[in-house]
Amino acid sequence: MTHPESHRVHRSGWLRAAVLGANDGIVSTASLVIGVAAAGTSQESILLAGVAGLVAGAMSMAAGEYVSVSSQADIEQADLEIERQALRDNYAGEVRELAEIYVARGLSAELATQVARQLMEKDALAAHARDEIGISDNVRAQPILAALSSALTFVIGAAVPLLVAWLVPLQGVIFSVATASLLCLGVLGAMAARAGGAPMMRGALRVLFWGSAAMLATAAVGRLFGVVV
Repeated sequence: MTHPESHRVHRSGWLRAAVLGANDGIVSTASLVIGVAAAGTSQESILLAGVAGLVAGAMSMAAGEYVSVSSQADIEQADLEIERQALRDNYAGEVRELAEIYVARGLSAELATQVARQLMEKDALAAHARDEIGISDNVRAQPILAALSSALTFVIGAAVPLLVAWLVPLQGVIFSVATASLLCLGVLGAMAARAGGAPMMRGALRVLFWGSAAMLATAAVGRLFGVVV
């Protein structure tokens, strides 16, 4: 049976990691480049700081995503093990428990019991994971995919301000990096919102706001203190 609806929840894991990686790559690297440039350093120093930020940021994003999503996966596995044990120890009680969930959703007690039994005959653990715990294959934690998506998109995002800083003369680095980065952030926010089914303008504006704030803050630090912090 085909379904005309196109749902987006299955994209939530990798989309969140990819958007976060690209957004952080652009914002952190652009802010670093602008902060160093505002401190009055050479173009070589700007590029060196940017490359160092790219490498460190990509590794940090990968490690952070892997640890975070792995923790979520550990919790899911622990909950599933609890359900496995419950099914071994008290199968009839688990049928009643699942039936009560369906009654609460609007089924009659008799029909709910029939549905619970039939679903559990096919795959008891999957039925309880989905309807009791809220775990399904579409939204299961995937640490490696999240880590790779985050690191790769961070590198892609960070490459934008770095490339601009490399191509543009020193006196135009701050303006050019800020302009190019904000343009990419707006496009990224709009695309992410569209992929998630949200208004594109709202998605673009929220990343533009925070990106602008980060760049202004680092530019002010570089200008005031002449150092990068």
